[in-house]
Amino acid sequence: MCGISGFWQPSKIIDKEIVQKMSDAIFYRGPDDGDAWVDQQHCIALMHRRLAIVDLSPAGHQPMMSECGRYIIVFNGEIYNHLEIRKELDENNLSPVWRGHSDTETLLAAIANWGIEAALQRLVGMFAFALWDKQTAKLTLARDRMGEKPLYFGWQNNAFLFASELKSLVHHPDFNNEVNRSVLPLYFRHSYIPAPYSIYKGIYKLQSGHYLVIDGNSDTPLKSVPYWSLKQAAQKGMAEPFNGTPCSAVEHLDSLLKTTISQQMMADVPIGAFLSGGVDSSTIVALMQSMSARPVKTFSIGFNEKQYNEAEHAKAVANYLKTEHTELYVTPKDSLDVIPLLPNIYDEPFADVSQIPTYLVSKLAKEHVTVSLSGDAGDEIFGGYSRYTRAKNTYQKLTTFPKGINKVVAGLSYLIPLSSNGRWGRKKHLGQSLLTASTEFDFYRQFVSHWLEQDGLTPGIKEPQYILNSQDLEFNSFEDSMLYADTLSYLPDDILVKVDRAAMAVSLETRVPLLDHRIVEWAWTLPQSMKMGAGHDKWVLRNLLYKYVPRELIERPKMGFGVPIGEWLKGPLRDWAEDLLNPQLIEQDGYLNPIEVQRKWHEHLSGKENWEYHLWDILMLQSWLRNRTVPI
Repeated sequence: MCGISGFWQPSKIIDKEIVQKMSDAIFYRGPDDGDAWVDQQHCIALMHRRLAIVDLSPAGHQPMMSECGRYIIVFNGEIYNHLEIRKELDENNLSPVWRGHSDTETLLAAIANWGIEAALQRLVGMFAFALWDKQTAKLTLARDRMGEKPLYFGWQNNAFLFASELKSLVHHPDFNNEVNRSVLPLYFRHSYIPAPYSIYKGIYKLQSGHYLVIDGNSDTPLKSVPYWSLKQAAQKGMAEPFNGTPCSAVEHLDSLLKTTISQQMMADVPIGAFLSGGVDSSTIVALMQSMSARPVKTFSIGFNEKQYNEAEHAKAVANYLKTEHTELYVTPKDSLDVIPLLPNIYDEPFADVSQIPTYLVSKLAKEHVTVSLSGDAGDEIFGGYSRYTRAKNTYQKLTTFPKGINKVVAGLSYLIPLSSNGRWGRKKHLGQSLLTASTEFDFYRQFVSHWLEQDGLTPGIKEPQYILNSQDLEFNSFEDSMLYADTLSYLPDDILVKVDRAAMAVSLETRVPLLDHRIVEWAWTLPQSMKMGAGHDKWVLRNLLYKYVPRELIERPKMGFGVPIGEWLKGPLRDWAEDLLNPQLIEQDGYLNPIEVQRKWHEHLSGKENWEYHLWDILMLQSWLRNRTVPI
């Protein structure tokens, strides 16, 4: 895993100092090596920071040129099937004279022989890359199917900029530091800014499974092209359902995951895994250990607050599997010390509170390994969140009304003189949104929202269209619509952002076996009974795990991965929060309604309501505004 950045400013000489500053800004993504390729004739610069994982020799150095001399690439990520691609090239007499065994060199050879889209179709992995074609004088950006690796881009004045992280872009003199006010309602709805938007005006996230070709003309619309589509994968899966027995489904997933994990365990550096003791991480570790002759290095963190502590369960699983387990019990001070780092780690407002323990476990793992496998994505792929059951039950109750009655009831509810503060005001707003939802998909979007437009937090700012506003896919069940929504946005824009930034902040590569697109595509063929069925979530994944770990070590209520942020806001974080929530400061910024902010804050402090997550959304925005990197 690495960091990439670059810019193309037609008709303007490249300043080497700018190149260095943009590269240095993401040094921690690749502390092992760094370099740049500059073409003054075409006024383009590509920069790379290297975290050496595969082929530690100079043969893996980037930016890398294809043997034919046509292509220059900067690549971030891992291609797990690159040896298979090499074999295919060799067998068809298409391979170059190999200089080393890096996956980047394999990718260049694939592109040189098959072209961009055909090469992308063959890749199994996580990646983001920028490719300069010297023959056509065009730049191509590409991102992996599931969105594991980040890539930002956009025209700023007369320069096209791109980078793995926003903090690199701000060092270009043409960068526009203007906040994109229109995305704030989306941020407060989801606690993250969904693709394709970013917090900055004119800067976007490349969507998962897309590539973008730039010709150097700022008047040409930036329109990315999908080479893989979750929609098509879901459609195909539902149209061609798995017709085997439940036992055969478990065996098939076992085979798929073993293939995936064996590929992801390939590295020229020490490798380990996060272990929480839950279904997902325990499954990954169990399969890793079944294929390893040595104890797998596993890592978990614990909390003295029992309701947040999973370390004892992780230790029990580790002991059973005989892994080399390392755990660290963190104090409130350890967690609180992370909070000032968050604006710089995440570059834009990001308010998933599990970002704190994710950083701490990444920091622990980095002391022992360079690569750590993760159990993320099991909930979104196989159906593991309790909110799925709550949302379905609520939807079923509301849909018992005759058609058309919901909208009438919602309209009448606006006439009820109910205060907007407190739990009942919140329920009224949510109820109005749910009653007017046009589809199951839209219902779920409203159901999982933190702040709603009716809450009045961002007055005068209209929510823009984005990927979750509408969908034109018919689902077999309400559960499928929820899984689709989460895989489309929550997974890449929250979960994977959280893991990537936290891990890369300490120069740790993370890999997510459950996000192999072959597993995702197969999961869409499964009936609901093999996902959320028989009284258990993630049925097929859970029953695969029971082949390796006793049921009694796993069967317990789901805890999540959080911290007691609500109590901290009343205690050790109160002064920090009071400063950021200052009504004069908020009014001066002009983004939020200070009256609504103060209402939530006072209700939380008094114990009238627990607004910890709503307040955390505000605090992460305010903290980012106070600490964001500015152009230099």
